[in-house]
Amino acid sequence: MNSRTAIFFGCAIIALVLYAGLWSATASDAPLLYTRAHVYSSLAWMQGGERFPEGATIFLMERGKRRALIPAFAASADANVSFDGKSILFAGKQNRNDRWQIWEVSTEIGVARQITHCDADCVRPLYVPPDRVVYARKTAGNFVLEIASLNDSNVAPVQITYAPGNSLPLDVLRDGRVLFESSYPLGQGGISELYTVYTDGSGIEAYRCDHGDSRYSGKQISSGDIVFAHAGGLARFTSALAHEVAIAAPAGAYAGDVIEMPSGEWLVSARAGAQKNFAMWRWKPGAAELQPVAAEGGENIVEPVLVAERAVPNMHPSGLHDWSYSNLLCLNAYTSKLHFEGGSISAVRVYARAASGAPQVLGTAAVEKDGSFYVRVPGNQPLKIALLDKSGNTLEKEAGWFWARGGEQRVCVGCHAGPETAPENAVPAVLLRSTTPADLTTGKQHSIAGGH
Repeated sequence: MNSRTAIFFGCAIIALVLYAGLWSATASDAPLLYTRAHVYSSLAWMQGGERFPEGATIFLMERGKRRALIPAFAASADANVSFDGKSILFAGKQNRNDRWQIWEVSTEIGVARQITHCDADCVRPLYVPPDRVVYARKTAGNFVLEIASLNDSNVAPVQITYAPGNSLPLDVLRDGRVLFESSYPLGQGGISELYTVYTDGSGIEAYRCDHGDSRYSGKQISSGDIVFAHAGGLARFTSALAHEVAIAAPAGAYAGDVIEMPSGEWLVSARAGAQKNFAMWRWKPGAAELQPVAAEGGENIVEPVLVAERAVPNMHPSGLHDWSYSNLLCLNAYTSKLHFEGGSISAVRVYARAASGAPQVLGTAAVEKDGSFYVRVPGNQPLKIALLDKSGNTLEKEAGWFWARGGEQRVCVGCHAGPETAPENAVPAVLLRSTTPADLTTGKQHSIAGGH
């Protein structure tokens, strides 16, 4: 054990004894919500599993005192505070054998109001302006993201993720996108990765393309950076860089869901050394030590949330058309983190996902000399793209799945170009040839002779 770990672990022992009464050390008068659970499995959602298999309870801590937020409920977790600081969303079970549902309660602790009536678990709710909620709904054994109205039960929820596998919402970013975690490669991988999608389900993309260890439980802080957890501790995405940046935090395992305090300190859930459970700490970025806030022997304390007013994210006006299909325009497939010899790409092949889960060819279309192509694909279902050479051999094929919403018209700079890449100021050759996309919704193979 190094000296840094020893300091952290020593603090953990103290906190296990002094589990309350330390709130004044956070330098904030804002009340705090957190989830207490005997067992916490942060990545169980990846297999459609239960993060709180033995139940959980949301507690409210204020001025050194704590109490259960909804004491009449058999279980509660995943608290999220409204932008005006006056209401709280949470996942809850009134009775032990109930499904998790989404509920809302005022910060005055009134009667909880049920928002969802799912036939399976609905968890991890987040407020979406102006009056909506995004959450993960379990369907056919997997968690998908849905958005529903908070106040109008006649408005049907809208599914916004369509990849196979599981997804869990994490935050609503300032620009209006939903930050969520899913597997990498998307829909079939074994590690967790961070993605974004607009509130109508369009524009799906990985937040960064430097995929490696699992990244999970990300939150946006005041600088605009995304802070998240992985096996090595904490890291961040910052707008100036196309890759993650390690955060020099004290050694330990972190649960993510970092909360930035008005003082500039962070609230974090962490454990170290032989400690089996997560406790809550405050940390001034750059400091060598964590300071204990709350811990309980044999219990995990996770998901800290301040009960305070916060900025309202931008609202995303949907540009989806009333179509069952979507149009995909690639400006230049050669603009990529992968290397392609000039003139080597001749065609693009699009796959859908068969009932068995295997890729099934939808069709093939030409790629122009400048690397551009324009295709029409089915909306609201998993898709993969492969690039072919002149002999029809695969040059590169996506490892995971993506989707396009029905009515979406999506333009990409290149193939696996990275979200930070800007397009050239040029009209793609495929649009000079025709503004009608190659229709791959019919299963027809289009001639690729025009590509080269």
